[in-house]
Formats: sequence, C-alpha cells, structure tokens
Amino acid sequence: MPVSAPSSGGSEVTEVRARAYRVPTETPESDGTLAWSVTTIVVVEVRADDSTGLGYTYAHPACVEVIETVLASTVLGRDVLDVPAAWQAMRRAVRNDGRPGLVSCAMSAVEIALWDAAARLCGLALSRLLGRAHESVAVYGSGGFITYDDDQLRQQLERWVGDRTLSSVKIKVGEGRGSNPERDLARTAFAREVVGDGVRLFVDANGAYSAAQAVRVGRRLDGMGVVWFEEPVSSDDLSGLRRVLEATEADVTAGEYGFDLPYFATMLEARAVDCLQVDLTRCGGIGEWHRAAALAAARGIEISGHCAQNVTAHAAVATQNVRHLEWFRDHERIEVMLFDGVLEPTGGEVRPDPSVPGHGMTLKEADAEPYRVR
Repeated sequence: MPVSAPSSGGSEVTEVRARAYRVPTETPESDGTLAWSVTTIVVVEVRADDSTGLGYTYAHPACVEVIETVLASTVLGRDVLDVPAAWQAMRRAVRNDGRPGLVSCAMSAVEIALWDAAARLCGLALSRLLGRAHESVAVYGSGGFITYDDDQLRQQLERWVGDRTLSSVKIKVGEGRGSNPERDLARTAFAREVVGDGVRLFVDANGAYSAAQAVRVGRRLDGMGVVWFEEPVSSDDLSGLRRVLEATEADVTAGEYGFDLPYFATMLEARAVDCLQVDLTRCGGIGEWHRAAALAAARGIEISGHCAQNVTAHAAVATQNVRHLEWFRDHERIEVMLFDGVLEPTGGEVRPDPSVPGHGMTLKEADAEPYRVR
C-alpha cells in the first residue's frame, strides 16, 4: 500500500508506492545455471507536487516490504530534486539489513523513481537532467535461451537482425552447468550460420564453466568469430575470469551481479574483465551506475548496461564510457506489456527522446493488474 506524508507545499516527496508483478515467460527458459518460467518486476512510483516518477527492478516481491517499511520513510518529505541526499539516507537506513542483494534492488527502484520525478518536475528528459554524453547508445539483441530448439532460436535471431536491424546478438551457452559443451558449440555455430558473418556474435555462459573448460570452449568460440564471452566462469572467480581473458580473443565480461561499488572496484582491480557490466536496477540506481562507470573509466574500461533496457538507456547516453546496452527479450516483452512510452531500437541503437520529460514511461494500471502479486 502507498506510504504517504503531508505536503508542505514545496517539491517534497509526498508518496511512495510499490507493487510487484509476476509475468509468465513465453516458454520455459533456462541458461547454463538457472531455469525459470516467470519473471517478477517490482514497480515503484514516487509523487512530488504534480510529478510522479516511476522506477523498477527485476527482483523478488519481498522488495515491496523493504520499500514500504524501511526506504519510504527515509525519502518522504525530502525535496525530490535532492536525489543524492535521499539515496544516502536510504543507504544509512539499511545498515543492519545488508546492502547487497534485494535491499540494493529495492533502493535502485526508489532511486530511479526519484530521478524520473525530478526530471518531470523540471520538464526535462531524464538524459538531459543527467547531462548527455551521447545522443544514442548501441544495443545488442539478447535471449537465445538453452531451452530453445533450432526453430525458436532461428526465429529470434532473424527478428533481431531483420526486424530490429541489430548488428550484435547474444545466445546462452553452458548447458547443464557446462556438462554439454559440444551442444553449446553446435548452437553457436548454428547462430553464426543464421546471422551471417556481418553480425557480431556474443555468448553468455552465466558462470557455468570451470576456468580450464572455459578456456577450451573459448578457443573454439574464437574460431567462430565470437567477440563477447560473458561470465565464462562464476563472476566470483576473479582469477578464473582473468585466466580466460588472457587465453582467448573474445572480450571477457561480467559484473551484472554487482550490488554495490566495492564489488565493481574489486573486479576492476583484479583486471578480470575487458568490459564491465552494470545493472542499473541492482547496483543501487543511476548514481551508483555513474560511480561504477567512473571506476571503470579510470582504468580505461568501458561499461555495458545489463537488461532493464528502457530505463537504462537514459543513464547510458549520459555516460561517456558506455559501450552498449543489452536488449533482453524477457524485459522487452514485459516493459511493452506493462508500460506506455517504451523505446524502440532502430539501426542497431536506441535514442531516448530529449523532448519527453523524465524517462517517458508510465504504468498501464489495468494491463498490469492481472499480474500483480503484491
């Protein structure tokens, strides 16, 4: 239920509302280490004056309770323009609850909603309020789940490179925690055949391989022109990531499970990745995204946005050292279902409209209600 405070007549936050929705996937899906048939999104709305900002995170419905019982009271009554101060207040409030994990996801959703409300109050696009470094950001099509048969995989790849005109695509490998590398390689070869030599091919093992196995697989992937090897080993195995990085030609990447700044600092200090992934809806929000980007920039490393693409695009164009953004099929589908004002990639990139206040999305209440679980 909404958490409210009386307004004092300024631009103070007067209401914080959080809800969770669980949306079935098109078909059962899996990667190398996890299987799922539903995706949960937690949506936050923050109200200040006549401005309502929207934020969200893909996480467990328990985030709703964290927001309502811990975070909301720290931002109510604060000037909505002072987002960094609100974020600091949230960070202090969760000291005994543990910052990494669901708490960080909950913070991310609230912080994004605050930035959106602030931008709408100012009549500015969110990217303009943050300060654009680029007019657009490159995107790559992502899905290619291990549960797909050849027809499903072909259909999705052809949609990415045909209808969406994307020049980079990614599929999942690491079937059965790395127990079937020959099928991984066969699926990669099939993907290469479908998209042709002119499309950049990425793979994501979701930490399924051991370091030695990832090196062996990676060298064969090099022969197929794979240029992006995501989480070849667990993202906690920094020495393993570096071992694969040094032994293969593809860029090795990880970071999507970063919930706070020290995580990214440790990964970068270990020289474990060629490109750092950051998930805006897990790391703590837009402010923490930019701090992670600064850590990477100091080492000459680019960052890549992980999923939640319709909100991440606005922070990405305000980031100098951004490489690209993952256009993830599950999130594309959910965001089109639940929100008005979603973005449409064209020509291999997405371009947030600088004339639309905030990030431009609003919740389609009636459409979302059948999926509500909290």
